Parts: sequence; C-alpha cells; structure tokens
Amino acid sequence: MSRRVVAIVNPRSANGRTAKAWPRIHALLRAQVGELDVRLTERPQHATELVREALVDGADEIIAVGGDGTGNEVVNGFFDAEQRPLRPETVLTVVPSGTGGDFRKTLGLGNDPSEVSRLFSRGTIILADVGWMRCKGFDGVQAFRYFLNITSFGIGGMVDDAVNRTTKRLGGKASFFLGTFRAFARYRRQPMRLEVDDRVVYEGPVFNVAVANGQYHGGGMWVAPMADPTDGLLDVVILGDLGTAGFLALTRRIYAGTHLKSPDVVHVRGRFLRATTTGDTLIDMDGETPGRLPIEVGLHAAAVRLRTLVPFGAGCASHS
Repeated sequence: MSRRVVAIVNPRSANGRTAKAWPRIHALLRAQVGELDVRLTERPQHATELVREALVDGADEIIAVGGDGTGNEVVNGFFDAEQRPLRPETVLTVVPSGTGGDFRKTLGLGNDPSEVSRLFSRGTIILADVGWMRCKGFDGVQAFRYFLNITSFGIGGMVDDAVNRTTKRLGGKASFFLGTFRAFARYRRQPMRLEVDDRVVYEGPVFNVAVANGQYHGGGMWVAPMADPTDGLLDVVILGDLGTAGFLALTRRIYAGTHLKSPDVVHVRGRFLRATTTGDTLIDMDGETPGRLPIEVGLHAAAVRLRTLVPFGAGCASHS
C-alpha cells in the first residue's frame, strides 16, 4: 500500500511569501514523495486541527510548510486533548518557509525550497523529544502547549510581542533584532526563582531564560549550542542580571554560540523546570506568545519521528 502524505501549508508565513513559493515547493515534494494531500491553514491554531484530522485518518507523514510558529502548531496536533500521542509511527518533516527559521538550523536545513530534495535524499529519521509547557494564559486560565524548539521568558516574550505587532518584510534576523531593541525600551529585569528537577539553580534578576530542545532562537541566536533533541534533556540557559550594555557586549558571542562560559550566563540541564516571579513576565514559545509566568516546562522523550539532516547523538551539534 502507498504511504499517505499530508502537507500542512501556512500560506501567510514569511509575510505571505510562502503562498508565492508554494507551487515550486509542491513540485519538489511531489518529486520526492509522489501525490500528497495538501491542506492550507486559514487561521491561528488551524494547523493543529488539520494535523489531528490527518492522523486520525491514518497519515503516514506530515509535512509542515511554514515558519517556526507553523511547526509549533503542527507538533501540537500530534497529541490529543488528553496529551496522548495520536499516531507515534507517523513521520514529521519540516519544510522551512517562515520569518524566523530557527528550528531548521538545528536540523541542518537552509531556508531555500531546494532543501526539500536534500532532506529526503540525504536525511535520516530520529526519535525527537518534544517539550511541553504549562503557564498562565492571557485570559487567566492555565495554558498548555507542546514545542519542538525553545520556550523562553524574560525579554524574549517581549521581543515576540514587538515582532508580531509589526511587519516581517525585513526577514527573520532583522525583524527579531529590531524587535529586541524595541523591547529594550519597555523591559525591566524581573526577579525570578528558577528550579530545575526540583533544585533551585537561580534566584535573582533575570534578563532572559531559554529552555531549549533545539539550539537556535530569536532569528539566529545560537543560544543552546549543546542542545540535542534526542538526549531526553532540556538545556536551560539563563542570562542573569544583564543591562543593555551587558547584553550588547554578549550578543556577538550568543550568535557564535560561545557565550556559555561567560560569568553572566548559567547553563544547566534537566527534565523539568519551574519558574516564578513577582513581576509580569511574558513567554516566548517558537516565536509566539502563549502567556506569562509562572511556568512549568517538561519533556516527552523520543515522542515524534522527525526527519533531519543532522545525525544526532552524544556530542553531536549542528553548525548550519
């Protein structure tokens, strides 16, 4: 029997450029997998609904076409309302076409549609971990979501808010860089208590915290260079009591992935994080803003079969 492949396409990603690029991407995909069922998203969270429907119908592979936000919605569709995996044997393939494009870097992918051919001809399938987070939603009700890449809080949540309120025509890196400086004007370092695996690892003012399953966020910052989405652990990277000058001095090192040795950075690993604050701190999750602190973050190990160009394992890191 032939495999059933479903493409979930967000035509609005990359400020609408995905809609224009889709005919070429579609042709490349058909050359690799044959006929495929194409479903276009029409509203926020629609991708999650479409994936759940496809998995219930027996899809063997889901192809997510869009940015990091689209990938986030898609992976949420791999689980039902009771947080159970719907179809563990289904493969997830990410075809990047978005503003940020951070998770693709962890997978060794560029941002050109021609990467599709390389991914299918040279890629491998890994059992990837999937993070989950529970926080206070903007409506005051507890929010729960999964993520493939990174959940962060501090200035990261405010950057997302700034980026998502403005045009993304400048592209990922420029949009996030501009959003960062807009956020500087409003953000005040928040007092936080951070526990990893029920051990207090930090208490004091925080500039930003990244809880990482992937390696990059913020439009290309290599914030967690040692993160491996197959090791069953979250990498927690804490930028502590940094002011504007301190962050600017550290920025080049963050993009290069050499910042973990800085005395202003704390790096720990674990399976569960809890963070509380007396302030008002927004959360960033794969480029979206789902709510604010307090937050709990955990991990489902080896939860999704994911196509990648990087053969992850002990000591393996992506430099794409």
